[in-house]
Amino acid sequence: CDPPAMSRRVVRQSKFRHVFGQPVKADQMYEDIRVSKVTWDSSFCAVNPKFLAIIVESGGGGAFIVLPLAKTGRVDKNHPLVTGHTAPVLDIDWCPHNDNVIASASEDTTVMVWQVPDYVPVRNMTEPVVTLEGHSKRVGIISWHPTARNVLLSAGCDNLVILWNVGTGEMLLALEDMHTDLIYNVGWNRNGSLLVTTCKDKKVRVIDPRKQQVVAVSVPTAGARPIRAIFMADGKIFTTGFSKMSERQLGLWDLKNFEEPIALQEMDTSNGVLLPFYDPDSSVVYLCGKGDSSIRYFEITDEAPYVHYLNTYSSKEPQRGMGFMPKRGLEVSKCEIARFFKLHERKCEPIVMTVPRKSDLFQDDLYPDTPGPEPALEADEWLSGKDAEPILISLRDGYVPVKNRELKVVKKNILDNKPPPGPRRSHSTCDSDIPQPALEEVLEEIRALKELVQAQEKRISDLENKLCQFTNGTD
Repeated sequence: CDPPAMSRRVVRQSKFRHVFGQPVKADQMYEDIRVSKVTWDSSFCAVNPKFLAIIVESGGGGAFIVLPLAKTGRVDKNHPLVTGHTAPVLDIDWCPHNDNVIASASEDTTVMVWQVPDYVPVRNMTEPVVTLEGHSKRVGIISWHPTARNVLLSAGCDNLVILWNVGTGEMLLALEDMHTDLIYNVGWNRNGSLLVTTCKDKKVRVIDPRKQQVVAVSVPTAGARPIRAIFMADGKIFTTGFSKMSERQLGLWDLKNFEEPIALQEMDTSNGVLLPFYDPDSSVVYLCGKGDSSIRYFEITDEAPYVHYLNTYSSKEPQRGMGFMPKRGLEVSKCEIARFFKLHERKCEPIVMTVPRKSDLFQDDLYPDTPGPEPALEADEWLSGKDAEPILISLRDGYVPVKNRELKVVKKNILDNKPPPGPRRSHSTCDSDIPQPALEEVLEEIRALKELVQAQEKRISDLENKLCQFTNGTD
């Protein structure tokens, strides 16, 4: 090997080489939370720029707690829970297009979708916006579509993957007879046109959900323990699993030749399942093993050896689960490129990943435009075959998650049907590009409908009075 190539290999240039992790101060943690003890390989934690949700222990059913992000410190033992399920909750996921909507999956075979208010409710939340029933066994995996409004995926221990339109409460697609055994995980690609699944039969499948076809299959691991797989932004697939010798390994696969990995690395002999978290903006993958006390991170590039070890964040205590903040929830002024929410037995500890920089100015190279909260498609557009990349936003001035609060007033109810035909308009009051005549048209239609409703109510009232007269024998 010639000297220049050798020296390039020794010190690879990367702006993420010096990323370091740091736990927050003690008063910035969330204390006194009884984290669920259920043996299930999900992350038990979901977080967005407004809320932190954690699956917790609860008697006589399943529950999770939702805390406003700013409500750090000791959590009141009477803090309301979300308690609609009749058996333990196994997975939770915030809607990427509405920071007040979260879905939960449970051993009771149902998926529930909840509207969380911005204020802390006084009592437990027991009424979901919609309950999705279609699985015959416990449901352990849920995942929202990255670009289409109200499309939610669930996977159960009945080896079935179901896609739902949450807006109407109906099943869009059921992917049957594709998995012969327990499904370990399911992930969308960047525009939501493909799925990658891992299964107890040791196979990784790439599925076109709308054609209901398996388009590629690979057997990345000889070990019998759970595998995980996620899509990279460029369409490659990253896997974590176990070798024949029970060593934990990670792999990178190209769909053009899905038989052989383009990169495969052994890591260690621990037996905790590695949960991969991926940031497409920086091409960094973070690996958090359940029961580990460390987070390892790697940069994925287009050149061999493709997967480059960056560093390890180590701590003393093992993690029970882990939440991963979307990019728009990070503090760009502090060069924060990732934030984890590490679950202990009785608390949640945020861990901040930072790129050291001297300048206080906005770092364009660390923060390319990132997926925002606006969906690119409606559910029926996606189902009919349309694809769209995520709608990106700039983080230059930081992201302020108040948009949804305003949205709640004018936004269609999550159970409303699709909007009337015609050009699709954003439901945000913050958008100034709605032409005034169109706005007045909509307001006029609302006024007319309200008058119609009032007239119908008056007619019903008159008829009810008449009915009373008949029954009383006065007419």
